[in-house]
Amino acid sequence: MITIVNRIWFLLSHKSFLWILLFVNLLGTVYGYDWYMWQLEITEPKFWIFVPDSPTASLFFTLAIIGWLLNRNFKLIEALAFITLVKYGLWAVVMNLLTLLETGSIGWVGWMLVGSHFAMAVQAFLYSPLYRFGFGHIVIAAIWTLHNDVIDYVFGQMPIYHDLMKHMQQIGYFTFWLSIGCILLAFILWRKREKRATVIA
Repeated sequence: MITIVNRIWFLLSHKSFLWILLFVNLLGTVYGYDWYMWQLEITEPKFWIFVPDSPTASLFFTLAIIGWLLNRNFKLIEALAFITLVKYGLWAVVMNLLTLLETGSIGWVGWMLVGSHFAMAVQAFLYSPLYRFGFGHIVIAAIWTLHNDVIDYVFGQMPIYHDLMKHMQQIGYFTFWLSIGCILLAFILWRKREKRATVIA
């Protein structure tokens, strides 16, 4: 079993595969920003950076991959990538499934979003052995993430799901705790790495 896991990790961490992953995430990022263009057109410029949540998460991961390809660790970017990939990956899955419950159908585009966003969360965990972020990086990423929640649900800049807007208070509450959970996951990853380093030392 260990041999199989090692072989899978060898494939996932090989630079050839990282180049493919970089290309896929870059395409997804571009597609995501294009997806949000209609909402950005009706958004005040000062809020633009906070509106396209998922594309920005995949952009962070794209930059992290570039670092790994260069044999470097962009530690703050890695912390931002992990927390936001898991958060917005799972968030979009839940929102699309809620839309399915509300309307009875989300079409092939909705299912594509479910699959692609779930893959965002999965890849965040798969590449956790490559992360080198520290506690300070987690704190900064946490501030960014929670600040984004305030912009979304206090200043009304959340992604627009027309069939779910009547549930925005409940969604905002869920999103806040999802953020807390993802931040705690990043902290757990960091602590486990620190303990392993202490044992080895």
